[in-house]
Amino acid sequence: MFRAPLTLFRVLAIAEAISWTLLITGLILRATADLAIAVTIGGGIHGFVFLSYGATAILVAKNQRWGVGPALVAIVSAIIPYATIPTEIWLHRSGRLAGPWRLEATADPRDAAWHDRLMRWFLHRPWVLAVLIALAIVGLYVALLIIGPPGGRH
Repeated sequence: MFRAPLTLFRVLAIAEAISWTLLITGLILRATADLAIAVTIGGGIHGFVFLSYGATAILVAKNQRWGVGPALVAIVSAIIPYATIPTEIWLHRSGRLAGPWRLEATADPRDAAWHDRLMRWFLHRPWVLAVLIALAIVGLYVALLIIGPPGGRH
């Protein structure tokens, strides 16, 4: 389905922006119509998409061999409402999203590193990778729900 890092990153960047809209709409409904459930729903969806975008940013950064700077910009952009869209545009225009998944080793010495070999192993088994990432996101999401929302409960 996501034959290139660009496609996966773009889908999650857009989903993250949409989830901000749901959260902000929930906050407005809570303030104007006393509908606290709107924040619960919008915030829950936003939280899950936020974590999914972060995992995607890390995977794509690793595949594309971004330096720390672009990787941090991609990850931190999820904290600022709608910033994932201009971040995706910048990464695309700067060529950082170009190219396929790195499924095969090249002459590049970085391809011999254990973590690159592991990444290629998972990329050859995308369903295994997807399930493991999903389980990690769900686990983190549940842990964060148990801890509670930012700023405490209202």
